[in-house]
Amino acid sequence: MHHAILAGQSARFLTASDFILDLTSQETSRALQRRLRTYARPSLLAVDEIGYLTYVAQAADLLFQVVSRRYESKSIVLTTNLPFKQWDTVFPNASCAVAFIDRLTHHAEIISIEGESYRKREAERSQKSKR
Repeated sequence: MHHAILAGQSARFLTASDFILDLTSQETSRALQRRLRTYARPSLLAVDEIGYLTYVAQAADLLFQVVSRRYESKSIVLTTNLPFKQWDTVFPNASCAVAFIDRLTHHAEIISIEGESYRKREAERSQKSKR
């Protein structure tokens, strides 16, 4: 994201919960359409923490709409703690999850990071130093 901005690209970063809260709080369909266009506009959109919460059908549909609007035209980065095969636990509609994953993975570079949480490691170091 940092390199995209340095290269003059527009970028937006937010957590999935903030993203969903923003979209679901729009009071009219016109306001919602404006917000959807806002998320479709940046060259790079990064949504953090997909999969930490379960989404109601409306939230999943809104997330899908943004991904669909950006599909094959703008970059999107999603972070998640779940493999795709477990996304049915997050998205209430299985066909929505399949279509969502289909659009995300087409032309995608998937980076899987495995290992210990740095937060956990830092907390353990902190505990040891207090002793």
